[in-house]
Amino acid sequence: MKWLPLVDEFTKENLALEVDHRLESGDVIAVLDKAVEQYGAPEFMRSDNGPEFIAKKVCRWIQERGFQTAFIPPGAPWENPYIESFNSRLRHDLLDVEEIGSLAEAKWLAKDHRYKYNHIRPHSHLGYTTRAKFAASCLAPLRPTASATPNSKTKPNNQPNLS
Repeated sequence: MKWLPLVDEFTKENLALEVDHRLESGDVIAVLDKAVEQYGAPEFMRSDNGPEFIAKKVCRWIQERGFQTAFIPPGAPWENPYIESFNSRLRHDLLDVEEIGSLAEAKWLAKDHRYKYNHIRPHSHLGYTTRAKFAASCLAPLRPTASATPNSKTKPNNQPNLS
C-alpha cells in the first residue's frame, strides 16, 4: 500500500493521510484540492521527486493555482525534516505495530492515526500543546471557512508539503 501524508510545516498538523493500493497524479491532485479548500492555499509545497509529484498534471495544477514547488534533492531527506519526522512516527506508532489486512482497515487506521496525531499528541516545539489547538490559536483568522469539516512526505509557513 502507498501512503500519502500532507504536513503543515508551521503548525506541524497532518492535513491529510491518504492510503491506497497505488497513488497517481490524479489522486495527489484530489488530496491537494481538498486540503486547499479546507486549509487555504499554500505559498510553497515541498516534496520529494516521486513520480506522482513531478507528473505534468500535478505540476500544471500547482502552476495554475499560483503555488511554487520546492522539490528536495534526491537522497537529501534532511531537507524535508517535518515529513521525515512524521513518516518516522507513522511507522513507529502504526505501520510497525498493526497488521493491516485490507484497504478499508488501512483507511480507518489512517483516519484514527491522523486524529490522534493532531488532537491528542502534544508537540514540544508548540509548547506541549496539540497541533490542532496550536493551529486554531494562530491560524484561525487566516484560514477560509471549510465547506466540510511511495511512502510520501512537507511545506514552509502554512503550506502543505508533499513527498
